[in-house]
Amino acid sequence: MGLIGDLLTLLFGGGRNVLVETLGAVRENAEAGAERDAKSKSEALSQFATEFAQPRKGLFDRVIDGLNRLPRPLLAFGTLGLFISAMVNPIWFASRMQGIALVPEPLWWLMGAIVSFYFGARSQAKGQEFQRSIAETAIRASEVTARLKALDALNSGAAAIEADASESAILADNPALDEWGAAHDR
Repeated sequence: MGLIGDLLTLLFGGGRNVLVETLGAVRENAEAGAERDAKSKSEALSQFATEFAQPRKGLFDRVIDGLNRLPRPLLAFGTLGLFISAMVNPIWFASRMQGIALVPEPLWWLMGAIVSFYFGARSQAKGQEFQRSIAETAIRASEVTARLKALDALNSGAAAIEADASESAILADNPALDEWGAAHDR
């Protein structure tokens, strides 16, 4: 029993767990990994919060935002314009398309990459703005809940006051109502 006890003490006793320590070197501890992941996300969110804390309201920012909004409408309207020009003047359209057919393939790849990066970056910026607005909404949710509770309390208090007022009005002496009741009771 001494050898088995010493072996069990070696594996599980003495304030250590050799199996857990050994497995920790091979496989990540799920709890520690979750803590590191939560800390990383928290640090990223705090970085985003400091980055977007100051609203951009200068003339330069507004002009750049306006220019950033131009490419999509210009591409859409330009494509519609090509369809219309193909129907209105097919010869003119065909001659322009012959010129486009001469553009080398690497230039098409470059244009595709530029457009993809532009729209990808724009999509990422809009996604971050959307996440920030959701975070602001979540922060204000407790305020809204408190205000709704206060309004409900006021509403239930107003209903009780109205009920009391209507009962007292019915029970109050009303000479006109008494006269009408006396005339119709015959």
